[in-house]
Amino acid sequence: MEFKELLLIAFAAIVTENFIFSRFMGICPFLGVSEKPSTAAGMGFAVMFVMTLSSALTWLVYHFVLIPNELEYLQTIAFILIIASLVQIIEMFLKKFVPVLYRALGVYLPLITTNCAVLGSALINIQKDYSFIESVTFGLTAAIGFTVAILIFAGVRARLRFAEPPKAFRGIPILLLSAGLIAMAFSGFSGISL
Repeated sequence: MEFKELLLIAFAAIVTENFIFSRFMGICPFLGVSEKPSTAAGMGFAVMFVMTLSSALTWLVYHFVLIPNELEYLQTIAFILIIASLVQIIEMFLKKFVPVLYRALGVYLPLITTNCAVLGSALINIQKDYSFIESVTFGLTAAIGFTVAILIFAGVRARLRFAEPPKAFRGIPILLLSAGLIAMAFSGFSGISL
């Protein structure tokens, strides 16, 4: 495995195959927690922690537990259990050490368990037959892409507070329109041949 391959995986995960803007996964926390850049960054770091560790742990469980015991059909259940455990750990950590962020994230923190981007990352690692290092690289950089997307959108939402859109576009419609425009900008990278 070459360093160049890892860079290509990283670039694809962050830009060309961004979970939010290209795959449209993880939209719930993207829309729900992006009101302030600080809470968006907090959610991004929580997803980064969970997605990176879950990519590593799910790869290990799949290759050293499920395959040897011919239990590959249980991968989704096993992956969800691993992700839920990691979310519980981060929830306890934030509640104890960063209670302000814990309260700001609210219901969206436990929703990381059901965030399709986190589960999608683990499943894509298996589907693409990545090695352990490639899986961890993909998990980390996909989470970085998620964080970049949510921070960009938090910046846009901060600017939208001072805008006066037409009445029909106020609230969620202008947010969805803005997210769509950002996704269109990211789709410009899809033509890059990796």
